Amino acid sequence: MVPPITPLELNLLIFRYFQDSGFTHSAFTLGCEAGLSDCPIDGNMVPPGALVKCITKGLQYLEMEANLSKRKADLDEDFSFIRPLDLITKNVNELRQMITERRKNRQKHVVKVINRKDGSRSRGVSEKGKLANEKEHEKYKHLGQSSGNAFVKDTEMVSAEEDKQLEIFGGSRPMHIATTPTPKHYAYGVLGVDVTILEGHASEVCACAWSPDGSLLASGSVDSTARIWKMAERINGGKSGDGNPNVFVLEHAQGRRNKNKIVTSVDWNGDGSLLATASYDGDARIWTLDGELKSTLRKHKNAVISIKWNKTSDYILTGSLDKTAIVWDVETNEVKQQFELHSGHVLDIDWRNNVSFAASTNKLIHVCKIGMNYPVKTFYGHQSEVNSIKWDPTGSLLASSSDDYTLKIWSLKQDNYIHDFTEHRKGVSTSRWSPTGQGTDNPNKQVLLASASFDSTVKLWDVEQGKLLSNFTGHRDAVYSIAFSPDGEYLASGCKDKSIHIWSVKTGKIVKSFKADGSIFEVCWNKEGDKVAACTNRKTVLVMDFRM
Repeated sequence: MVPPITPLELNLLIFRYFQDSGFTHSAFTLGCEAGLSDCPIDGNMVPPGALVKCITKGLQYLEMEANLSKRKADLDEDFSFIRPLDLITKNVNELRQMITERRKNRQKHVVKVINRKDGSRSRGVSEKGKLANEKEHEKYKHLGQSSGNAFVKDTEMVSAEEDKQLEIFGGSRPMHIATTPTPKHYAYGVLGVDVTILEGHASEVCACAWSPDGSLLASGSVDSTARIWKMAERINGGKSGDGNPNVFVLEHAQGRRNKNKIVTSVDWNGDGSLLATASYDGDARIWTLDGELKSTLRKHKNAVISIKWNKTSDYILTGSLDKTAIVWDVETNEVKQQFELHSGHVLDIDWRNNVSFAASTNKLIHVCKIGMNYPVKTFYGHQSEVNSIKWDPTGSLLASSSDDYTLKIWSLKQDNYIHDFTEHRKGVSTSRWSPTGQGTDNPNKQVLLASASFDSTVKLWDVEQGKLLSNFTGHRDAVYSIAFSPDGEYLASGCKDKSIHIWSVKTGKIVKSFKADGSIFEVCWNKEGDKVAACTNRKTVLVMDFRM
């Protein structure tokens, strides 16, 4: 049996915690009063974060003890996470009673969900599909597509209480039991003048995308509008709204806001002369730079979730809840080809090259080619909905992120996946390839893949070796979006916890951070890599100046 920790050892842990946290006066006072200068133990042997790690591990032990069934030694399969405050203030019997009540509530909730599903056409419909059938948008969760997807998908059907629980994943992640009031926005490494808040939308902003030259920023919202913002070369901070002559409003509904015309996705063509938008009304639209509607692409019979131009900008690809993907001829505004993908709603799409693309439907991924009536390849392997798909810069490898907690890598050269990364503890919301290696502007840098998850982490992978390189644990809730800087040196992440973090890919540390007043649905870099834009569920678009 491990002997209990001694008061001296505990004081050393607290002393090191004070030092790590910058509490120099507290550390000095404790050192003097506890006589640590005469301590026979070498304080340098205590690693950074040791106290937090020990406490977290202890709480995990309490958590496991509370989840143990009284009748058997094995952990109950229906494991339930517990808030740190409850672990500290309640005994094991109280914790077990709380878990029992929570599971009863969860079972009732699942029964209700199943009953709702029985009324729909497909029992395997994702949360996106339910939103379409029920015509509501309260439970959007961002899937992190590069074109900007408005929908935020619940990965687990749990009670409202369960959804609020803070999960413990170990490591040196700090525990917040109580907080002091803070302003709506705070910055770490970002001065107030370095962030501009773009106001004007009347509801949640679901998507944002920089134009290729970085001078314009597009945003799409639940308020049935998209906006084109003309950005200054330098960020001066403050706010900018509809009174600014450099803002063009792209109305998708005449008059009052129409929930059937929610703008779900936006994407620029190759030279930045046209903007494509996808809408919940089933239409895709093409706009000029001054906000004029150039054309309406009408064929889908349900909401259009994703929209993307091919590299040569002669085709537009749309994915819809009507279980089809359509390739549009931009010159004629006509359907080039409609692909019937009967396995489920088309949740994400990505061009492989100018004539072929991948589309995710339910648990499957189809690779299609213009002129072919059937998919040239279908990838099987995921056990739940596929949230996001992304080809690497060469178009040879495809990454897929799923609610089954896995990130998989596929190749057209074989039927089975090449890699199956299973380190995430919850559904994987999205993944992004680094703009490095063959086929990029940074050919001499290593190719990396980043993934974001509802487990609050961002992970960095070496695909060639098939291993995890880094685990970024600075967020405290579901991470909806990630984006690499153009040089591949930094990674931006946006989270439900209202924070935007910018990480150094090399060190895995946060170099800049900003906390908004709402959840972050999308993050994206401009071409120069000196600005990061983000959209929130509080009607705003944020632009951070990033100059190291």
